[in-house]
Amino acid sequence: MSELLLAADDKAVPIWFVTKENSASVLKGLPQAQQNWIAANGFEAKAGHHLVLPGAGDALGGVVFGLEAESARHRDVFLPAKLVTVLPAGTYRFVNSSHDDRLATLGWLLGLYRFNRYRSNDIKALRLIAPDGIVRDEIAGIAESVSFARDLINTPANDLGPGELALAARKLAEKHKAAFKVIVGDDLLKENFPMIHAVGRASSRAPRLIDFSWGDPAHPKVTLVGKGVIFDTGGLDIKPGASMLLMKKDMGGAASVLACASMIMAAGLRIRLRVLIPAVENSISANAFRPSDILASRKGLSVEIGNTDAEGRLVLGDALALADEEAPELIVDMATLTGAARVALGPDLPPLFSRDDAVANALLAHAAEEGDPLWRLPLWPPYDSMLESKAADINNAPGGGLAGAITAALFLNRFVEKAAAYVHLDIYAWNPSTKPGRPEGGEVMGARALYGYLKKKYG
Repeated sequence: MSELLLAADDKAVPIWFVTKENSASVLKGLPQAQQNWIAANGFEAKAGHHLVLPGAGDALGGVVFGLEAESARHRDVFLPAKLVTVLPAGTYRFVNSSHDDRLATLGWLLGLYRFNRYRSNDIKALRLIAPDGIVRDEIAGIAESVSFARDLINTPANDLGPGELALAARKLAEKHKAAFKVIVGDDLLKENFPMIHAVGRASSRAPRLIDFSWGDPAHPKVTLVGKGVIFDTGGLDIKPGASMLLMKKDMGGAASVLACASMIMAAGLRIRLRVLIPAVENSISANAFRPSDILASRKGLSVEIGNTDAEGRLVLGDALALADEEAPELIVDMATLTGAARVALGPDLPPLFSRDDAVANALLAHAAEEGDPLWRLPLWPPYDSMLESKAADINNAPGGGLAGAITAALFLNRFVEKAAAYVHLDIYAWNPSTKPGRPEGGEVMGARALYGYLKKKYG
C-alpha cells in the first residue's frame, strides 16, 4: 500500500471537500470557469456526490466531493473512499479537510483492496498524497495488515486449512522475529488441549494450536486469542446448506487477531504480545464428536455438548485457559461466534463483552475514534444458570435460543480467572455489500480499535 500513498507530487489532481455549510466559501476560491462548470452541472454538496472538473486540454482540473455536515449525528469517516470507485487512475491530493484526513486516507487505501487470487482484476492505480500530519508508514502498514487478513478470510477452505493458516501466522511471526510454535494433531491431547482436539479430529486436516510471542518479557503481557475454525459444517448438528455458504469466514477472528498483531509489532508497542489461535475444521466423519458427549477441558471443567455447531467456544475455551495461566494484564479474543450477535446488532456492529468497565469504555472510545465500531453488551450474571448441565460442569449450548450472544460470552468467561482484564469481541468478519473503504467480502473488525487503545496505553 505504501506505493499508493505518496509524500508529494506537483501534478496531483486536487480534491475539494464541500458540505452544505461550507460549499459557497470553498467553491468561490475556484477559477471562474470551474465555478461555471459546477453551476452548469447542477452540483449540490450532498454527501457522497462528486463532480470532476475540467482542466487544460484533456487533463483533470480537480474534483469536488460532498460530505455530511459537521453537525450530522453520524458521519461515515470512510465516505471519501467512495472516490476510488468513481475516479480514473491518477494521483490526487486533498485541498481541504475531509473531517478526518487520517481515516479518509486509510479508507482510500482500504477501498482499493481487491481479492485477486482466483481471477484477474483491473485495479486502478489511484495514488494519494498523504495529507499534512499523516504518518505515511503507519497508515500504509495498517492498510496492509487489514488487506492481509481480508485475503485470509476470502480464501476458500480448500486452499486455507489449519496448516495454511498456521503457515500465514508463522510468516508474520518470522517477519517480526517473534518466537513461534504450533501443536498439531494428537500432540494436542498430550499437551492437554482436549476440546481443540475433539472439535478438529473429524477432519482429514489435523487440528492445531498456533502460539507465538513477541516483545520484551518484562513489558506488560497482552494476549490475543482468535477463533480459527477454517470451515464449519456444524458437525453432526449439520448446518443447512444456505448457512454453510459463508463458513469459510469462520476463521475471521483469527485473521483479525493476526491483523492486530501485525499493527502492534510494526509499531513496536511496549508490550509482551502473545497470539493464540486454535485452528480446526469442524467436519463430519465416524470419529466426530457428538451431541451429549462430555468433553474434558484444559481448565478442568467438564463440558456437555448441547450442540456440535457451538464449536467455536470449545476451541476458544482451551486457548483462553492457556492464556489465563500467565495472568496477563489483558486477554482479548475475537471470534465469529454467534448468529445471535448478528440478530441483535447486524453485520457492521460487533458486540463487546467485558467485566472491566474501564477497559470496555476505553475500547469503545477508540472504536468511535477509529471508525471501527463496537457496542457493549452485558456479561449478565443471572444468565449463567442457562449454562447448567445435569451431567457435567457446564453445557456448551443452552436450549431455548434466548440471549445466545450473552450465554456464549459467559461460557468463555468461565475459562478466564487470573487475567487482570478480559474482553470478548463477537465479530461478523464480512461485508455483505460494498461501502466506502469496505468492499464486499472478508473484513477485519475490532482490530484497529484495539490497536488504537494499546498504542495510547503502551506506545
